[in-house]
Formats: sequence, C-alpha cells, structure tokens
Amino acid sequence: MNTKNNMCRLITDKVLLIAAFAAISLSVFQIWQGITADLSAPVFRPIHLSWILILVFFTLPLIKSQQSSFQYLFGRSLDLLCIIAITWASYHIVSFDYGDISFLMDGLTTLDQLSGLIIVVLLLEATRRTVGLVMVVIAVMFLLYAIFGDILPSNVASKGFSIEEIVRFHIYSTNGIYGAPLAIAAGVVFIFVLFGAFLQVSGAGKFFIDASFSIAGKYRGGPAKASVIASAALGSISGSAIANTVTTGALTIPMMKKLGYKPEQAAGIEAAASTGGQIMPPVMGAGAFVMAQFTGIPYSEILLVSIAPAILYFGCTLLYVHLMACKLGLKGMEITEKISVVLKNGWHFLLPLLLITSLLLMSYSPILVGIAGCVAILVAAMCRKHSRISIPVFIQGLKEGALLALPISVACGTAGIVVGVVGQTGIGLQFTQFLMALSGGYLWSVLGLIAVAAMILGMGLPVTAAYIVLSIMAVPSLTELGVGLLAAHMIVFWLSQTSNVTPPIALAAFAAAGIANCSPMKAAVQAFKLAQGFLIIPIMMAFSGLIWMEGENTEFVISIVLTIGLIIAVAGSIEGRLLTVLPLYSRVLLLLSAFSLLAPNHFINIAGLIIILMITFVNYKHSKASGDQQVQKS
Repeated sequence: MNTKNNMCRLITDKVLLIAAFAAISLSVFQIWQGITADLSAPVFRPIHLSWILILVFFTLPLIKSQQSSFQYLFGRSLDLLCIIAITWASYHIVSFDYGDISFLMDGLTTLDQLSGLIIVVLLLEATRRTVGLVMVVIAVMFLLYAIFGDILPSNVASKGFSIEEIVRFHIYSTNGIYGAPLAIAAGVVFIFVLFGAFLQVSGAGKFFIDASFSIAGKYRGGPAKASVIASAALGSISGSAIANTVTTGALTIPMMKKLGYKPEQAAGIEAAASTGGQIMPPVMGAGAFVMAQFTGIPYSEILLVSIAPAILYFGCTLLYVHLMACKLGLKGMEITEKISVVLKNGWHFLLPLLLITSLLLMSYSPILVGIAGCVAILVAAMCRKHSRISIPVFIQGLKEGALLALPISVACGTAGIVVGVVGQTGIGLQFTQFLMALSGGYLWSVLGLIAVAAMILGMGLPVTAAYIVLSIMAVPSLTELGVGLLAAHMIVFWLSQTSNVTPPIALAAFAAAGIANCSPMKAAVQAFKLAQGFLIIPIMMAFSGLIWMEGENTEFVISIVLTIGLIIAVAGSIEGRLLTVLPLYSRVLLLLSAFSLLAPNHFINIAGLIIILMITFVNYKHSKASGDQQVQKS
C-alpha cells in the first residue's frame, strides 16, 4: 500500500511540474503572439484552446488523489489519453487547409469530423471540471436544439443540422467555439489576467489594501469601508469576483468580525464589494472586452461611460455599510497607518495603473496596453529595493496568470457553442419575439425578465459567460424598446454580475462565507442587500441618461442626481435609518419618492427629490438633537 501511495505522490509531483512548465510556456507564448501577431485567427485560437485544455486535464484530475491508488492511477491514465487526443485533434485543425473551399461543398472528411468532435467533447469535460455541470448542460441543450430543431413545434423550430454541418460551423470557422468570445479570452483578457497576477506577486495588492485601511480605517465601520475601497481598486484587475473576495477577504473579514460585524455581514460586505470590481474601470473584467467586440464600440469609450455608474455603485455600497455600522453602534479602528507612510512605500505601484488607463483612453490596442502594463509593473517593482522581485517570483507570476485564465478561456469556448447555435439556427430572433410578447412590450417588464434570467443563468455560469449568453438573446429586446445599443449591453452586463451575490447560489458570497465561517445563505442575503446598486443603476441606465453621450451633459448630470436620490431613498426605506432611526411614515414616503424619480417627467422627479431632501434634513436635525441630549446627560 505504501508503495502505491508513494507512486501516486511521485506521479502527482511530476504532473504538477509538467503543468507548471506548460503554464509558464503558455504565458510566454501569449506575450509573443500579442507583440508579433504572427499567427492568424484559425491557427492561434485552436493553439490557445488546446493549451488551455491540456492544462485543465493536467491540473484538475478526473479522480482526486484522495481516492484509492488504483482509481487515481486509472483516472490519470484517462487524463493522459485526453491530452494525447487534444494534441492530435488540435494539430489536425491547425493544419487544415482553409484555402481549399471544396470542404464547404463536399463536406468534411471523417478525420476532420473526428477531430472536431474530440475538441467539442473534451471542451465540455474541461468545462465541467473548471466551471461546473450547469454550463455543460446548457451547451448540450443548444447543440441538441441545432440537431433536432426540425422536429420541434413550428414557433420554436429550426432547420435541423447534421453532425458534419455543426462540426464545420463550430470548429472549422470563427463562428462557434473559436468565435468572438474565445478570441477575447485568448487575446486581451489573458494578458490582463497576467497583469493582475504580476500585481499580486509584486506586492501591489498588499499596497492597495494597506492604502484602503489608511484612508477609511479610522471612520465608523472602518474595516468594512476599507474592504469596499480595496475591492474597487483590485477587483477590476483580478478578473474574478471570487478571486478578489478570497484575496482581500482573507484580511478584511477577520478585521470586520473583530470590530463587531456579524460574520454573515462581514462576508456579505466583502462579496458585494468584490463583485463591484468587475464594473470598475480601467479593466472591468473580461465581459467589458467582450462588449467592445460585440458592439464595435472602442473600449476607451466603454471605459469612459463606466466611470460614473461604477462610482455610484461603490457609493451605494458604502452607504449601506455605514448604515449597518450605525445600527450596530460600531466605531473605527483605533490605530491605522498614515496614508503618507503607505504612499511613501508603495506609490510606484500606482504608475502601471495610470499607464494602462492613459493608453486605453488613447485607444491603443488593449492587448499591447496589457503587455505594457505587465512590463510597467515589473519595472516599477524593480525600482524600489523593498519591492524587487526575484526570478522565481517572476516565473510564479507567469504560472499564476496562466492558471487563473483557465476557467475564463474554457467558459468562453463553451459560450461560443451557444453563440454559434444562435447564429446558425436563428433562435435569437424567436427569443426576442417571445420576450416581447411575454412582457407586453413594456420596458419595465423586459428589465424584470432579463434580471430573472441573469440570476438563473448565474447559478451555473461565470459572469462573463452569463453576459455573453444573455446579451445575444436579450439586447435586441431592449433596443427594440428604444434603449441605445451601448446602454442595452451595459444593462445586461451589470445584471449579469448579480449571480455572484444573489441567493440561492451566490458564488462570491459563498467564498466569503468560507472565510467568515458562517452560513453561506445568510452571507448571500446580506450581499444581495448591499449590492442593490446592481439593480438600481441598470434601471437608471434604461430610464434616464446615465450612460453619457457626447452633447448630453445636462441630461447626464440630472441622471446622476436622480440616481443618488434613488440610492438614498431605497437605502433609507430598507434600513429604516439615515443619520438616525426613521419613523415608518418617512420610510413609506422615501419608497414612494424612489418611484417618482423614475418618472419621465422632470417636475415629478423634482418633487420626489424635494421630499427626499426634506426627510434627510429632518432626520439630520433629530440625530443632532439626540446627540446633544446624550452629551448633556453625560
């Protein structure tokens, strides 16, 4: 038995060593391709995906080592066969002669079809291992619809395609698996994930967390507010709400609990804040780059219009955190590092962020901007003695970047199946017609249905995949009702984020609950309450001019004011307090005023704002009076 266990450990060590070498090599290859762009899309994308799939089968075995030695060795043998099959099939696809268009008329050969089927099946298996079974089920359902669509009722029927036609469309073109979602994941997203990995290994992540505590730690509920600020700084760079939750939460959640927050409150705060990082410029996670590809709008423009909504979201979260601290009677941290000291030690870590923001706003290629950011963070780290990184740490960054990209590339490849089936069968138009009929043609109803669909999809899909699937199905419904193209995509993008904080399956909240040692469901409820901005702000995007357009500055400013009023009204009515406790009638008035801010009439909007201001002013007077009375008693 000991001999078999030793053999298992030896095999595991060897496999992990090979996987580390493959991960480092992938990062080097991606940087080389980003600089030279030597490989065409039909060559580069299959190479990238095959490399990703091989890493998945190396790092996520079919059978865990905790099982019996025989089962583990058997599982590893199957993994090796899968790796060999991926290598053979990908080589066949890369060497396929796309110049000879006879395959479009005569069809694919048996070997061509076999290669394509191997990639489809093993991509789905890799998706199961990295993302979960739900996304596999969704992709398989779409494939079955493409095959058997001709036997369905006429209102949902499609032509019905053969296996050869499906393989040809999804593998031997840039429309399916190797389509736009994978192109974004293999290009700009990978580079920015690598940039985030370098930020972490260089110590920049710790600098942003320390700076957040210096800025907000001394105020009421300090660690919670620091968590929000740190997540805003780190969230968009990490590329994952869950990764951000684990990274910052490991420090902030214990401190919040020590200050007096309940464990589920601490977990909810961290989850809501970390999820918000996905909508915070300059990087905004993978979905924003997909949006640029889908809309044809430059990323620099998407970045600009996202700044105000992102600030409003974090302002909303900070407001809830403050009200929660007031309810619990919490104070700030007694001892915090001076911000001047933190900046003195880590100001150089700000330079790479300033660089990539400037270059993105100047409309440089996002891939080259990401590579420049990677170089900049390494140069910045080497400029100061205390932050210099060694060769092993640099190599660790290359490895971590590749491994962090695995679930993103796999999810985007599988999402390409859904996008491809929608394009091949035309089901997107039918879904749009169904959504319009079900909603009665009202924007309110469509927004509600999209929000529900986003939450359901988010139970099994990563945020980026949920956005891709939802955007191709739901955006046409919004544009038909007069919502602009960019605003429609932004609404869907924001609503797709709710999956991380919405019960019954809230991935970021569940990750935070593990750190806080509390009930995942209670943490999810708290996170959903704190992340109200993900519902409030998309509503304002639809019903006001919150998405800035050139020449609409007045409407944009009005929309910001109305959104702030809406955030305060909803928070006060839910929490039952602003500066002090609110009576029931004030909470009811705030709720009614919130609805008035959504009216298309500015006079009604102004009336609602006046009521909110009056309630806030009266509440301030009461809080001041109660404070004076306490001072007199003491």
